[in-house]
Amino acid sequence: MAGLSPSDGRFAPSPTGPLHLGSLRTALVAWLFARGAGARFLVRVEDLDPQRSRRAFEAGQLADLRALGLDWDGPVVRQSDRLGLYADALETLERLGRVYPCFCSRAEIRAAASAPHGPGAGGGYPGTCLALSDAERARRIAAGDRYALRVRADGERMSFTDRLLGDRAAAVDDFVVRRADGIAAYQLAVVVDDAAQGIGEVVRGADLADSTPRQILLGRLLGLPVPRYAHVPLVVGADGARLAKRHGAATLADRSEPVAATLALLAHSLGLASDRRRVAGAGDLLDDFDPARLPRAPTVLA
Repeated sequence: MAGLSPSDGRFAPSPTGPLHLGSLRTALVAWLFARGAGARFLVRVEDLDPQRSRRAFEAGQLADLRALGLDWDGPVVRQSDRLGLYADALETLERLGRVYPCFCSRAEIRAAASAPHGPGAGGGYPGTCLALSDAERARRIAAGDRYALRVRADGERMSFTDRLLGDRAAAVDDFVVRRADGIAAYQLAVVVDDAAQGIGEVVRGADLADSTPRQILLGRLLGLPVPRYAHVPLVVGADGARLAKRHGAATLADRSEPVAATLALLAHSLGLASDRRRVAGAGDLLDDFDPARLPRAPTVLA
């Protein structure tokens, strides 16, 4: 495991398409957090979805980061090269007795969640397969039924202080750490990778804030250090929905203006540049970067 620095940061995109401006804005904030503290900034490609991940998308994403002036330390790391680390973590969880096979389909889980008074009515996993006997589990595995692995969370409540969102706390449901296709789930991979790379501060989009209690619990079960968190409010369209291609010029390639102008737009939306015409590169924002000035609510780019 790498030595943990309180300020080492990262950006971890999935190579399933071009980065939209909201993702680039988050990457900019993550870079500023790390570089502003004189710390390392790493790039990790989260390519565990073999059906959608493409090297061409990865190359385009890295090119967009470079175009904005965002540099990184060391080589780019790909999750597809780190499967052994995830297998080791799963073995640890199995040894601790904190995972169990789940045979539920997505439709069954959705049905339980939609039942007004059922065990899944709160939106979390209802614990259907936790209640199976050892004999029933063995019978279904022997019959070749596909299954995921879920953490037995026991409803533990995790709390943390987010540098942008403030104090947060939530009970943790029994979440998936290995999918039914045998691939490590995001929740497991991100915890293992952040610890292995020595990430001390996770700066990412606010849409991932609800995953943080799960990841804190997982880190504690695995005996890993828990990083600090800063979740950046999202960029949304005029309709209030998360920015997407349907909103128009949503990627760097879509913009007709120079890259420096788009960078200035992003900086202005973060409260980091009063004059959108005066940002030549990301490095221009470092001297005056102050996390306290960052917005705490979703932003419409204009």
